[in-house]
Amino acid sequence: MALFSIPTHINNEVLLQMSKPLLLASSSPFRKELLQRLNLPFETANPDIDETAFATESPIELVQRLAHAKAAALANRFSHHLIIGSDQIAVFNNQILGKPHTEENAFKQLQSFSGSKVMFYTGLSVYDSLENKHITTVARYAVYFRILTASEIHTYIRKEQPLQCAGSFKSEGLGVCLFERMEGDDPTSLIGLPLIQLCNILREFGVSPLSTH
Repeated sequence: MALFSIPTHINNEVLLQMSKPLLLASSSPFRKELLQRLNLPFETANPDIDETAFATESPIELVQRLAHAKAAALANRFSHHLIIGSDQIAVFNNQILGKPHTEENAFKQLQSFSGSKVMFYTGLSVYDSLENKHITTVARYAVYFRILTASEIHTYIRKEQPLQCAGSFKSEGLGVCLFERMEGDDPTSLIGLPLIQLCNILREFGVSPLSTH
């Protein structure tokens, strides 16, 4: 679901001319590690925006708006860049999940997920600050939890301390032991930055990790 698209049909010479510095609008070490997988040079900066949801927003509308807002917030400081913004929320029983912050809250979250599905929506926006153009999309990912015992939940929380993670688990770590299965097009979206969609969008802006130049 793209909010804006830029159709391009470019050869390698034009691709070189169009290339701009990349900026990751995030202080998240997880998003930084993911972006490093593409082997492209980039900077990072904290967008420091208000992430409060509007009363009438759907989860998809929220992550779209915040992903673009994070990228656009840095446009004045980085005026010749391709700025990557991303935002993620988890939804269970039509309620947006927050970070648990305490072991007690983490236990309650994970106990409620036992045998159920949690949906993750990850907004992704790439903003060309020079041209004032952006492509914004949303990746969806479903996590199905197996039946969990209280002992398993307590042990998981003690070992991984997922207190700053929406949903109270780390899918890139021991959290996979809680799952029955996962469904989605891009597993990296679950960690916070959908790399498959990001590569597709960057190509629209003339940037490719597989370019020979």
